[in-house]
Parts: sequence; structure tokens; C-alpha cells
Amino acid sequence: MGRFAVILFLSLLAAAPVAADQPVDLELALGIDVSGSVDDQEARLQRQGYIAAFRHPRVIAAIEGGILGRIAVVYYEWAGYGHMRIVADWTLVEDEASANASADLLTLNPPQTASRTAIASAIDFGVLWSSMNEFEGTRRAVDISGDGPNNWGETVTRARDRAVAAGVTINGLPIVNDRPGPSGRSQIADLDLYYRDCVIGGPGAFIVVANSFDEFAIAVLRKLITEIAGLAREPALTTVELHVAPPCNISDRRW
Repeated sequence: MGRFAVILFLSLLAAAPVAADQPVDLELALGIDVSGSVDDQEARLQRQGYIAAFRHPRVIAAIEGGILGRIAVVYYEWAGYGHMRIVADWTLVEDEASANASADLLTLNPPQTASRTAIASAIDFGVLWSSMNEFEGTRRAVDISGDGPNNWGETVTRARDRAVAAGVTINGLPIVNDRPGPSGRSQIADLDLYYRDCVIGGPGAFIVVANSFDEFAIAVLRKLITEIAGLAREPALTTVELHVAPPCNISDRRW
């Protein structure tokens, strides 16, 4: 190809219109805790909960009932020390077939657990990855599920506030349990209050509480339907409102 032809080709390439991102009702980044306090069985229960939820007729109906009738989803697992693992990258879900295909992606590789609980990093990662796709959501949300407070890296409220400032809503699914972690420490009391006051934020932000890993699948189903339908709701708490919420840096200080 001659010099003139190369210049002409590059000029035409530069002038070519950039393809617009595909509009969707929701860009949903699902961040799932696989830190040391989550054993292999519990990690599998979480994964199976999402697989079942995406196959559920009510979730599919919620997706199809949106204004555009489609959402985009990414599923990643997180812990501490920079452990962020994309299990299923951005996928368009718009009907039963694509919902089942999305669920199938979650069956391909088993969960991999790692040490520490970096909720702040999980939020930052979800927000970053939401800016690196080919979709344009009417709403953007990062959903964090976990069984303990932030104990590695930056204070969680800073990451939450950055996400909200970027127009991303943070929702939460705290898994309340009293089983000691690998260090022998018991989980903090009132984890649901911690998630409500320290983790979630933005328009319509909410939590759905799982009172154990065995209840995770039921909680995930409720959460996804609420999230996809865009139904703002008050956080459903398990503890008495007279309880004082834990400080947002409670586990940062313990470590």
C-alpha cells in the first residue's frame, strides 16, 4: 500500500463514527466475597444461589418487564490483597435463553478463596469495570455480598462515596453469622447495620440480609428482583433498631 493510500486509510478510520454503547435498563456488577471467612462449601453456596436466581422465572420476568427489557451483568469474586477475579464478564441478559447462558458461565470455574476482606477495593473494582463495557445503563449498580466488614486497604466509606459521586448505586447483601473466621475472631455484631451505614449508598440503595449461608439463595433471589425492577426500599434489618451501628472502621482498627 502506497504512502498516500495509508494516509487516506488512517484518515477514514479516524473519521469513522464510534459505535454507540448498547442501551440497557441496568448495568449490574455483582461482587461476591470469597475471603478467608468463607469456606469452600459456603463459596459454592453463594455461586449456586446466583446460578439458581438467574434461571428463576421471576428474575427473567423482572428483566423482560423493564422499559428496554434487557440488562448487562458482570460477576466477580473478591477478597483482600488485590484478589479480584472476574468469573463471567459483561453479558447481555434479555430473555430466558440469555439468562440461562449467563447462569451457565458461573458453572465453568469453581470459586477460589483468598485472605482478608477488602470491601473498598471490591467497590472500586466494580465501578471501574462498569466504565469498561459496551453498554449504557439507565441505572448503574455495584452489588456487594459478604460475611464481614472491611479489614484491608482503604476505609470502605471513601470507596462508597466515590462510587456515589460517579453515579453508581451500591447495594448490599450481608450474610449474618456468628461463625469465627480463620483468625479465631468472631464476626462483628450487627453486620446488617454496618452494611446499611457504611457500605451502601446512592439513589434507591438497599440491603437484603441473609441470616446464614443456607439462606443465601433466597436472599439473592429477592435482591435481584428488587434490583432489576428498580424498586427502592428501606433496608430489611435483622437487628433491633435500638442497637448502635458499628463504626465504619471497626475491623480496620481490629487488624
